[in-house]
Amino acid sequence: MPRVLFLVAFTLSLTAAQALPDADVCRLIKDAISSSSDVYYPGSNDYTKDIYHWSEACMRPSLCSVEPGTAEDVGKILRILGSTRTPFAVKAGGNNGNPGFADTAGVQIALSRLSMVEYDAASKTVAVGPGLLWEDVYAALETYGVNVVGGRTPGVGVSGFSLGGGYSWLTNQHGLTIDTIVELELVDPSGTISRITHKSDPDLFFALRGSLNNFGIVTKIVFQAYPQGQVWGGLFAYSLEQVDAVHAAVVRFIQEVTDPKAGINIIHNFAAGQTTVGVLTFYDAAAPPDGLFDDFLNVPSTGNDAHTKTYRELWRTILHSVPIMEHSGAILQAIINETVFWGKRLTQVVPEATVGYGVEPFLFNHLSHNTSPTAWPPSREIVSFPDLIQYSWVSETTDELFLDSIRQSAEQLTRVAAADGQRRVAEASPYLNYALYDVPVERLFGDNLKN
Repeated sequence: MPRVLFLVAFTLSLTAAQALPDADVCRLIKDAISSSSDVYYPGSNDYTKDIYHWSEACMRPSLCSVEPGTAEDVGKILRILGSTRTPFAVKAGGNNGNPGFADTAGVQIALSRLSMVEYDAASKTVAVGPGLLWEDVYAALETYGVNVVGGRTPGVGVSGFSLGGGYSWLTNQHGLTIDTIVELELVDPSGTISRITHKSDPDLFFALRGSLNNFGIVTKIVFQAYPQGQVWGGLFAYSLEQVDAVHAAVVRFIQEVTDPKAGINIIHNFAAGQTTVGVLTFYDAAAPPDGLFDDFLNVPSTGNDAHTKTYRELWRTILHSVPIMEHSGAILQAIINETVFWGKRLTQVVPEATVGYGVEPFLFNHLSHNTSPTAWPPSREIVSFPDLIQYSWVSETTDELFLDSIRQSAEQLTRVAAADGQRRVAEASPYLNYALYDVPVERLFGDNLKN
């Protein structure tokens, strides 16, 4: 299983204390919770599933795992953990790439049983449990012909993605995922359950949307729903020889296409000694307007699976990030340079490693859809895009090599952006759901930190 680094946004986990607890804390939890929940111990399949994370760097043995099935049981668990000063972590989808953020040597809370999807046609909202993956949500909503502004990548959980901002194929039309949240059910550290809205508690509603899980455990999220029919899209794959033509098509698309239903993501990958470029295309209708994606169709490709499909059938991509304010030719050239440079350098040390860089353009007004303030981004006047960096490797003995390399690469891309005229790029806040674990919170939240 690979070790994976994400850059430029991150997910925090609740951690309680210092010393490892006595095994009795697991028994106390098991005795306190209802039959809707359960506790599992090392050696059981359920325990193994509960501590599993997508990145091996984020997997470590826990004292036990607990799967709460109700918000009331979450409250009981938190009260016991608090009174015994027991370290713990909260896992939803398990897609966090930062060690220690959602894993623990104490008690692992796994939210997989909180898996509701309830559509309210009258209010046009969808209540979703935090234990689901986005593909589960999309599958459940197909029956109703509606959708929510959710993730683009398979295996990503609802809650961490949503509370960290949320860039979606629907962001150009409706904003970030946090802009479409209308209510959250929160269990605070005292075990109290509250329904948080802009009207009921505007300060906490502000803080929850963009500060991850720093104020308790969210046990339900209510999203605004939007009509959803078939979509068009897929992956165009290209060899390195076509990179200049692909980049020219990307620049033209960014500069000329203003249709909010259209989107692209660009992936630069280095693996097994080869550099490749992929362009993920999306249009929110059964077919795009004539000519919209012709620039990409006209470049010779090694593969193209773009066609009409359901929204949940879009799931093919990899992701990572650095905030970029404008995707010029110079920026795209710097990204391919970084892909080749670090790909060759790192695979000389770790031949099975992979290096990937993604470009995620949105319309320049994509941050204007919010109706109330959010903790992240700290400023919606500094518009940037969550470009991705992703490194994958196997052995923890080379962790520091990859950590140092990914930091250097991000710094280089930031320098290139500044030299390209993006004077405020150093002020742009990294996207929470990609940021490396040691990005200063002042950089992430800016003046919002004092709130």
